[in-house]
Amino acid sequence: MKNIDFAKVMGWLGFILRCPICNFKYNLQNIKVLESQQDEQTAETRLLIHSDCGKCKSSVMFNIDISGADIFTVAAVTDLTSADSAKFSAFSPIDANDCIIIHQGLKKFDGDLVKALS
Repeated sequence: MKNIDFAKVMGWLGFILRCPICNFKYNLQNIKVLESQQDEQTAETRLLIHSDCGKCKSSVMFNIDISGADIFTVAAVTDLTSADSAKFSAFSPIDANDCIIIHQGLKKFDGDLVKALS
C-alpha cells in the first residue's frame, strides 16, 4: 500500500474543517498535528490535531481516521492551547490504578481545598 501524502491531507483539512462555534474556516497555520499513525498494510491513517479558531479563538481537537476512501472525523471543543495539547500528548494515559488512587483520595477529602493543596 502507498503512504498517504500528509501535505495533501493537511491542505484538505484546512479547506473543509470549520470552527464548530462560529463556523469560521480554519487557517492551515493554526492546525497542529499532535499525533499521527499510519498502517501501510491496511492503508489506515489516524491523526490527532489541534486547531485554534482565528475568529472566535476557541480551541478544538479533531480525531481523524482515514481508511481508504472513507474519512471519519470527531471534534471536541477544548480549553487546551496548542502548547498544552502538545505537552499532555506526551504523557501516558491514565489507567485503572490511577482512577483507584483518585477515588481513594476523594473518599478521604474533607472539603478543605486549601489544606489539600498545601
